[in-house]
Amino acid sequence: MIGEIDQEDGGMANEIRGSRLRRAASITGVAAGVAAREASARVITKTGDSDARRAAANRQQLKSAQALVKVFAGMRGAAMKVGQTLSAVDLGLVPEEIRPEFQEILATLQQGADPVPFRAIRKVVEEDLEAAIPDVFASFDETPLAAASIGQVHRARLHDGREVVVKVQYPGIAEAIHADMQNLRLGLKLLASIAPGIDTGAIADEIRERIAEELDYELEASNQRAMARVYRDHPFVVVPDVVMALCRERVIVMDFVDGRRFAEVRDLPAADRDRLGEILCRFYINGPMRHRLLNGDPHPGNALYLDDGRVAFLDFGFFKRLGDREVEHLVRSNVATYRGDADGLLDLIVELGALPPDPQLAQPFYESYHAIFGWLMVDEHTTADPSTTAEMMRRYTQMRGQEGFDELVLPAEHFVMMRSVMLLIGLLGQLGATNRWLDISREWMFGDEPVTELGRQEAAFFAGRHDYTTPAVDAGSRA
Repeated sequence: MIGEIDQEDGGMANEIRGSRLRRAASITGVAAGVAAREASARVITKTGDSDARRAAANRQQLKSAQALVKVFAGMRGAAMKVGQTLSAVDLGLVPEEIRPEFQEILATLQQGADPVPFRAIRKVVEEDLEAAIPDVFASFDETPLAAASIGQVHRARLHDGREVVVKVQYPGIAEAIHADMQNLRLGLKLLASIAPGIDTGAIADEIRERIAEELDYELEASNQRAMARVYRDHPFVVVPDVVMALCRERVIVMDFVDGRRFAEVRDLPAADRDRLGEILCRFYINGPMRHRLLNGDPHPGNALYLDDGRVAFLDFGFFKRLGDREVEHLVRSNVATYRGDADGLLDLIVELGALPPDPQLAQPFYESYHAIFGWLMVDEHTTADPSTTAEMMRRYTQMRGQEGFDELVLPAEHFVMMRSVMLLIGLLGQLGATNRWLDISREWMFGDEPVTELGRQEAAFFAGRHDYTTPAVDAGSRA
């Protein structure tokens, strides 16, 4: 489709992987290959011994993972983010003995997409800013720093000397994403063949709901500006300021931040990784409970690790602004989960209109909710385990399949928080971060004073700015 609408600009079909029909043909071919490998594996399983059967299944799943990467890497936007999410968390899709190799294959999606030629990027920038690049920027590096799902990032310098990065949306990407919704159905069928327990319908619904936000860079710039204000001069969190005067629907200009990528910090000493894990937990979980801004995309590519120990956070397209009432419900539901109060948790969900007041739904919902949030409530030093995301997904999918849950629609803040928590545990698990996670959670669940050094630094920073909203909790229930 891109090639059809932009032939005069260097043949964008090659840059955004051609039209929907060509991509659909490619995906159909991939799916056919997966089916053929499955048929071959079935023949072996019927005729070979147990070791041969297991080896055949393992080979098929690894090849299917490679096919899955090919499908999602060939798409842009929210569709590619599905693949990136699969690479960031361990959903237990394959047997344990081949899981590292499987995740390594999926991890290639974290490296982003192939960049498009600078001539196409120049056209977008100059159209949106209504000015030639030299009139706006003193310098503009034609080689991108990174290429992501719907845009790429270039380093530049303003005429006043300010070092910035320019995030530019790929030309025609909106049309490509909407066209790829048809292809996504084929891609999700392929995913279902590898992991039958995955709720692909829920994934498709999430993508449809988020497409408009993903494509609106002005909205993302506004989100980032709000977050940058909250964290300006914070002791260990950096959110780059945006240059709002130069932000448009397809262009975001923000301060340049130099730091290491996630892959470069995974081998740091344990104490350093534990510290980074606490920073990630505080930014993605504790932070929203205090300042009411929830970023639901803890992706490995959305943070930079600075040499001075701070962490810079990027990408605020998947975002939710919370009200006091919404925060109160999140806190109360987690406190009920911490107490093991299944009936109390159901009462809260019923109050939100998400479920009918059926007592038989209490225990299944509690087990699913606890599977996702329970690790935040462990009162002992625990190393984050990325494989627990498989249990989170299994419990949630199992619950959704039970009678009475077919019409469950959780409020947006619960959905975004659940997604954030699942992705966060994947990140912490890859870091091998250890902490007494309840020590951190007590601050927003019960309003307790922080007991870690980072917590004390953050409390001093936020003093007088943002208070937690917490329900009344008697001392005995905290033990």
